[in-house]
Amino acid sequence: MHATHDARASGAGMLNKVPEVTLIFWIIKIMSTTVGETGADYLAVHVGLGTGLTGGIMAMLLGGALLLQLRARAYVPWIYWLTVVLVSVVGTQITDALTDGLNVSLYVSTTVFAVALAAIFATWYATERTLSIHTIVTNRREVFYWTAILFTFALGTAAGDLATEALQLGFRLGVLVFGGLIALVTLAYYRGCNPILTFWIAYVLTRPLGASLGDFLSQARQYGGLGLGTIMTSAVFLVVIVALVAMVSVTTAQHRNASVGDEA
Repeated sequence: MHATHDARASGAGMLNKVPEVTLIFWIIKIMSTTVGETGADYLAVHVGLGTGLTGGIMAMLLGGALLLQLRARAYVPWIYWLTVVLVSVVGTQITDALTDGLNVSLYVSTTVFAVALAAIFATWYATERTLSIHTIVTNRREVFYWTAILFTFALGTAAGDLATEALQLGFRLGVLVFGGLIALVTLAYYRGCNPILTFWIAYVLTRPLGASLGDFLSQARQYGGLGLGTIMTSAVFLVVIVALVAMVSVTTAQHRNASVGDEA
């Protein structure tokens, strides 16, 4: 879904910390979720770190990225998207740890994460009276935002695994189903449905779409994939993400310089 945002809130002391929601935003988001799926699998399985150690390392890296993000006074593309990629990996690891390590049913984890995300949104709205991503201009709102983002990844991972594995949709059908659901949400948005609601529904759905896409590309052919492997899939998507973020960084800098020139 596409939207614009007001750059500054009166008295907030910082610029909005979330990028405009454009087509590039959604492309990077879906690719980030794919990297989260394939990257976590590569580190845990192929490198041999295991789920626990991989989760611990990624959690520490995410903590560092979040500190950079929270200290920034405006949207910085490379910091923001690095944080998203790391949140994707950690969100995947949380669900995998529950499923593989503690044998928690995907039905249970999907339900628990859905309830937890609803509680986060309820608390966020009760405190700030808005769930809009276009007003992330205080540290408190940003903490709510990133907490919600983490749980969207955990929920998306659990729901995606439930659909493709427990319900046996498979990777290819999973891509079609979740892609179709996102198309329906997009249509609802353009037909006048609440933009905040449609944004968050689409945000959750991009996680299982990205995961299904990542599995479809990386898994061996006998399991229904294309057999590209986690290394190749992760590398290609990372290159594309870096290129898009670099392009967005240049555009953002140009817009800010133009704004400063207009104010002068």
